[in-house]
Amino acid sequence: MENRLRNYFPLIRERKEVLKEIGESSGLQALFRSWMPERQEEFLDFCTGMKGVKILYDSFFKEIMSPEYTPGRLNHFLSLLLGKKVVIRQVLPNEGGRIADENTLLVTDILVEFEDGSLADVEIQKLGYAFPGERSACYAADLLLRQYKRARDKRNREKGKFSYKDIKNVYVIVLFEKSPVEFHSMEKEYLHKSDWSFDTGLELDLLQNFIFITLDIFQKNMENKSIENELEAWLMFYSTQDPERIIELINKYPMFRQMYGDVYEVCRNMEKVMGMFSEELREMDRNTVQYMIDEMQATIDAQSAALEEEKKRHEEEKKKHEEEIKRYEEEQKRHEEEQKKHEEEQKRHDEENNKLLEMITAQAAALEKALKRIEELERKNGSDSIK
Repeated sequence: MENRLRNYFPLIRERKEVLKEIGESSGLQALFRSWMPERQEEFLDFCTGMKGVKILYDSFFKEIMSPEYTPGRLNHFLSLLLGKKVVIRQVLPNEGGRIADENTLLVTDILVEFEDGSLADVEIQKLGYAFPGERSACYAADLLLRQYKRARDKRNREKGKFSYKDIKNVYVIVLFEKSPVEFHSMEKEYLHKSDWSFDTGLELDLLQNFIFITLDIFQKNMENKSIENELEAWLMFYSTQDPERIIELINKYPMFRQMYGDVYEVCRNMEKVMGMFSEELREMDRNTVQYMIDEMQATIDAQSAALEEEKKRHEEEKKKHEEEIKRYEEEQKRHEEEQKKHEEEQKRHDEENNKLLEMITAQAAALEKALKRIEELERKNGSDSIK
């Protein structure tokens, strides 16, 4: 296969040269052999330009996009994303800004302050966490509280009166390599920006802003399409390893050529790049384990909820069945009472019929006896007349 990237970046080395340098160091050789074969091939592919480097690897991202050493790059990307010019004043430490070990699935987490005092938390995730909306809301609340404390302390030092106008916007910006399931119902959308509004038209600045970028969905949407604007160019820079796409990118937007040049300069330092890649593999393993734990917990929670729902349904059906049995028994009891009443009525009717029959029988017998008496008298009277 032709290595076209080497035409643009002559410092890219050939495979045999990379393997030769690894083989000349027992430490590098041992590290290389500790990787799975597919990881060895991945490493050789991006070092030799057969595939692009995964820019979102934490080490590479910080090397290329560091707001401390090359602030213009992240400034430019965030300005495009936010739709306004922003300038990073400083990078802030994350302690206190991340809630209790919530960063286990993060590849990169950079907290910056803009010149206007706004804060932005830029996160990159290889595997999308569960409950992305709820967690991001907590992060934004955490940033607001952090900013509130800083503004209040500053006012106290200056012996001034604190005002909530001192609190500026906070932004939670998340780039997903593999997006959570919630985003896959909108497969034509890969850029999601929050837009707060009230049903009455009331306008208030609620300060919390969220931007979610699903790079896997972006890649699907870009199949057989060319890059049309700078924002698409940045997202392609973050998400592609395809040499043809990289060449298209640097031809249309030359600023990325320098960034890729920095990447391949890093790849010339074999000890450094292997250390970076090895750390990425360890982080990926940790993230995968945590992701699997989260997925398993989500499955357990879903199964528990389903079982609870099934139990509730079963109890409702049982209750309904018991009510039907009770109603049947009441109906049966009522039927038996009616049957008993009917039998009593029948018995009384039979007794009355028997009495009537006895009376009629007695009357018939008396009538028959009277008729016999009349016949005897007639016979007797007839005999007396003949004499």
